[in-house]
Amino acid sequence: MQLLHILSWDNIVKKKNPKPCHYLSLFNPLMQNSSVTVVPLAIVAPVRDEAKLIRLTLDSLIRQTVQPVECLFVDDGSTDDTFDIIQSYSAQFPFIRVIKRGDRGFRKVGGGVVAAFKFGVSQIQHQEYQFVAKLDGDMSFGPEYLEKMFAQFAAHPKLACVSGKVFRPEGDLLIEEQIIDEHVAGQFKLYRREAFEEIGGFVEEVMWDGIDVHMSRMKGWETKSFYDKDAILYHHRLMGSSDKNVYKGRLRWGRGIWFMGYHPLYAVASGCFRMREKPFVIGGLLIIAGYLGAALRSAPRYNYPGFRTYLQSWQLGQLKKMLLRH
Repeated sequence: MQLLHILSWDNIVKKKNPKPCHYLSLFNPLMQNSSVTVVPLAIVAPVRDEAKLIRLTLDSLIRQTVQPVECLFVDDGSTDDTFDIIQSYSAQFPFIRVIKRGDRGFRKVGGGVVAAFKFGVSQIQHQEYQFVAKLDGDMSFGPEYLEKMFAQFAAHPKLACVSGKVFRPEGDLLIEEQIIDEHVAGQFKLYRREAFEEIGGFVEEVMWDGIDVHMSRMKGWETKSFYDKDAILYHHRLMGSSDKNVYKGRLRWGRGIWFMGYHPLYAVASGCFRMREKPFVIGGLLIIAGYLGAALRSAPRYNYPGFRTYLQSWQLGQLKKMLLRH
């Protein structure tokens, strides 16, 4: 796999007419009509001030060949037209709902997103769901995205969560937001409900979308992200830039990997790897600085029994494999 994946904008998934997905009978889907398969998936999408991008996400959802039984947007204190835009789609597509959550007065990255997600889960109407997903409001994806995800679940009974790979449009290019194949994109994280409940859901911290993956694997589940031209996630905002600016986001990232329990060698290696991405060099240095600053302050760390030992053992194994390859 290349360290930096750049695709031509011409490779964006072309829209196709929806068609039934017959293998999904494994999940006892409810057939809404002859062209769309409805699966027992509940999507919860926490959003705040996403009026500029939310239509991209909504349009992607309504064009899916496989439709969730419910998609609940949680407006987490928007001051723009986010709520009204979603409500206009909800009036046309009954599986889309939107509710408001009290405004805390500011965007809280990580913990705030998870708190809004948990609130949304408590408000799901179709409690028979067998799969649950967390979706961001600045994403788009092709019409077969969910169909591709459910094909993976059908083929792998121990698969806890799954996603496609994430790319950021920049002019005529698509720049990959790198994640290894064992990890799953936090922007659209799709879980088997059984696995999600076994790991206790998401942690209300910045690195929630790393902790959950390793917790799943620690408990014997599989996790994956994979390349498929029909399963690309398009991220329309630079990762880590949603709150204040990307530089503060990279420092926050470093503090987050300290909390998560990263081994120092892996933290430095991660920072060096991220130097290849915007903001070039400085972004990776800020991640390392955030980690070291948290370490010097003896900041709290995630203390689930055995988790840090498992994580650091896995990380050292990854570093060993990398060194052997070179």
